[in-house]
Amino acid sequence: MRYLSTRDKLVRVTAAEAIAKGLSDDGGLFVPEVLPSLSEGQIQSMCAMRYQQRAVYIMSAFLKDFSAAELTNFAAESYNDENFSVPQIAPLKTLTDDTWFLELWHGPTSAFKDMALQMLPHLLTASLQKTGESREVCILVATSGDTGKAALEGFCDVDRTKILVFYPQDGVSDVQKLQMVSQSGGNVGVCGVAGNFDDAQTGVKQIFGDPVLKQVFSAAGYVLSSANSINWGRLLPQIVYYVSAYCDLVQAGRIALGGPVNVSVPTGNFGNILAAFYAKRMGLPINKLICASNENNVLTNFIRTGTYDRNRPFHNTLSPSMDILVSSNLERLLFALSGESDTITAAYMAELNKTGRYTVTPQIKREIDQIFWADYCDDEKTKKVIYATYRKYGYLIDPHTAVAFDVLNHYRHDTGDNIPAIVVSTASPYKFADSVLDALGQRGSEEGMELIDRLASVTGTVPPMPLMGLKGKRVRFDQVIYKEAMPQAVMDFLR
Repeated sequence: MRYLSTRDKLVRVTAAEAIAKGLSDDGGLFVPEVLPSLSEGQIQSMCAMRYQQRAVYIMSAFLKDFSAAELTNFAAESYNDENFSVPQIAPLKTLTDDTWFLELWHGPTSAFKDMALQMLPHLLTASLQKTGESREVCILVATSGDTGKAALEGFCDVDRTKILVFYPQDGVSDVQKLQMVSQSGGNVGVCGVAGNFDDAQTGVKQIFGDPVLKQVFSAAGYVLSSANSINWGRLLPQIVYYVSAYCDLVQAGRIALGGPVNVSVPTGNFGNILAAFYAKRMGLPINKLICASNENNVLTNFIRTGTYDRNRPFHNTLSPSMDILVSSNLERLLFALSGESDTITAAYMAELNKTGRYTVTPQIKREIDQIFWADYCDDEKTKKVIYATYRKYGYLIDPHTAVAFDVLNHYRHDTGDNIPAIVVSTASPYKFADSVLDALGQRGSEEGMELIDRLASVTGTVPPMPLMGLKGKRVRFDQVIYKEAMPQAVMDFLR
């Protein structure tokens, strides 16, 4: 199987080349030339499998230049008892007879990014070998909170790699920041950016798109790559957990094989919900993809109107991983819904770069309406949902999960559609202990790691071990720069 650039279909590379490069030279994102199909019989056969086996089954259909033995080994090294605290890897928590939370935060950084970023280092290392790349890889990451730590953890001391993470100085939680700036490893770097996530993401994209910088890095013996979900090797493992969740529901007798489910996803950069879109396109019986946003509701407006417009105020919210106005992975959706037109996709991206907005055709808008539904949840409502969910069900959720649960309830109320639903739970509530305590009316004078102890005491729940391990950790990285200084920061890091 070959991979195409969303901006030039004449660019055709192998899976290994797509993963090694991360981003096409023309600025486009790599997509598979064809989506594998998933029959009801195949879904049934996966129901009895463990998570690791399901990962191999799905990923092998996309990675034809990787052997089954390689992928089996990668899955075993990624999804094991050392890295994940539960044997199911991505368990479902039953809330009611028709609502489940897909807990994707039992990995080493207590966030859903672990599901892909435990796998990506294995895929990338193998891809370098398969493509004959002799240079070392410099992985650049822009993070709104969770990707940074998950990438640092995944690539820590991995041979032939260096990783530099940029995060918005005031746009992540205290726990998220401490996780990153205290990261161990001889090949890692972390740098704050004076601005928001979009500033960090734009800066990384500009570095990738600068041919002069690429030559400078190449001369120094480095090739650039990405661990953000613009890299297909990051996005592919995310498809797995949607298929796995459906199989678990069938296996448990909660739904009949072939029965539809709705999926509500807290959405910022559009990668997580895009993985669900691909699963649906492959044949997984997903009825509606519910796109849940916070007050940075650019995606809500886009799905409702067909116009994407980033020209709006930026809000720092209780759900910082969704504080994004430029959703990079939306480009892959536009490519898919435009009949895989690289011309149309490239034109939209050029217009976005020039004016900050674009409007899709009526045909694309009709397709969006058939597949997606969208709404948003502000901070005050987010706190109410956290409180109500804990009081009614005894179940503790983080702000991002609360946004997704609230928007699911909006959807059910507005449409009358009560098809069984999966709410994607993207982070442990302990990563946002300050906000959760505030929502429960239990916020005191505690700061930093004291907040984790306080939340445990108030709720009688047990914090994830990786977060407890942050106590007493030394801050290694305290540099903060402006976006314009990011290229120099990369060069200094590589020296």
